[in-house]
Amino acid sequence: MHPRPSPIAASLYTLRDLNADVIIMHGPHGCCFRTGRLLETDGVRVVTTAMTENDFILGASEKLEQTLKEVNEVFKPKLIGIVGTCASMIIGEDLKEPIEKLNLDSIILPVASHGGFGEGDNTEGAIAVLKSAVEYDVIPQEEANRQIKMLKLATEIEKTRGMAKGNYIKPNFGDNKEKVAKIIVKYLAENKKVCFILNAKKETSYLFADIINFNYEDINPNNKPMILANLDENIGLLRIRNHAINVKNDLKENNVNIDYITGGLDEYPIAPKIAEKFLEANDFDLVVVFGVPHALHIENFSCKSIAITDGPRLVQPLKDLGYDYVIAELDAHSKTLGTEKIVDSDFGMMIRSVINWENE
Repeated sequence: MHPRPSPIAASLYTLRDLNADVIIMHGPHGCCFRTGRLLETDGVRVVTTAMTENDFILGASEKLEQTLKEVNEVFKPKLIGIVGTCASMIIGEDLKEPIEKLNLDSIILPVASHGGFGEGDNTEGAIAVLKSAVEYDVIPQEEANRQIKMLKLATEIEKTRGMAKGNYIKPNFGDNKEKVAKIIVKYLAENKKVCFILNAKKETSYLFADIINFNYEDINPNNKPMILANLDENIGLLRIRNHAINVKNDLKENNVNIDYITGGLDEYPIAPKIAEKFLEANDFDLVVVFGVPHALHIENFSCKSIAITDGPRLVQPLKDLGYDYVIAELDAHSKTLGTEKIVDSDFGMMIRSVINWENE
């Protein structure tokens, strides 16, 4: 009942992950404008065919053809994505026709996505991009199959454990950050066993990794926390693997070392299974899960637990799953677009502040 991410936006982000130079949105100029503007900061040029009411009746294939010509002349792109919208897809616009007619040197991926695509899940838009990328030889079928599997699992998690369960969920900004940060510092100071689990989605890892970006020796040099993370640099598209490399390098510069790798940054639906096996084999007093915490079955463990999410509408579902405390980090996507470095998170800064207060 409440607003959820759009298949159109997912198509845009997935084309970004394929390193598209330009994305053409075939629809009104206002469609998905916030996502388009955000992606500009990530190095992707996003333009629109600016369909109007007359185009809804008469069609806009000529506008799409003209936009393709202008994009080719202005940007000289290697890879272009054309993303359908509700307006162009409902009237049955053929996205392939102008591609075949112009025969440009660029690789052009047509993506017939729209707001109600499939079941309306945002992942449907990403899957449509992957299928087009296979058709035009941008990625191999095996990689597309792997990613489609991850996307379907992600949808299942949201529908069973997240904010897509069907009922209206009121936004909730979680527990007091200072109070929860003091709990983490207290547990480490008192020699209790603490496990941090980073289970981040792609570029949001630049924000969530900041939560462990502190020196435990400033709290208790004899009590190193265990750190698990889905930062496998050998899995996924080149852009995503580079995110993992960048995050690990930043952490190493601050003497923060990952103890156990649970998977890649696009494997957040399955990486928690590895983490759960680790938790089963080791007793911890406190477990802190951040990124996509609802993918981990915290209800199977009796320790004290903290979740950090980027969705205010995920706070209550996380509480219902059994997390003792839940923190909401806002604007994770907007804060991490266009960066290759870890960015300050509100909760990470609070942990470091509490450490400084304790040492004064």
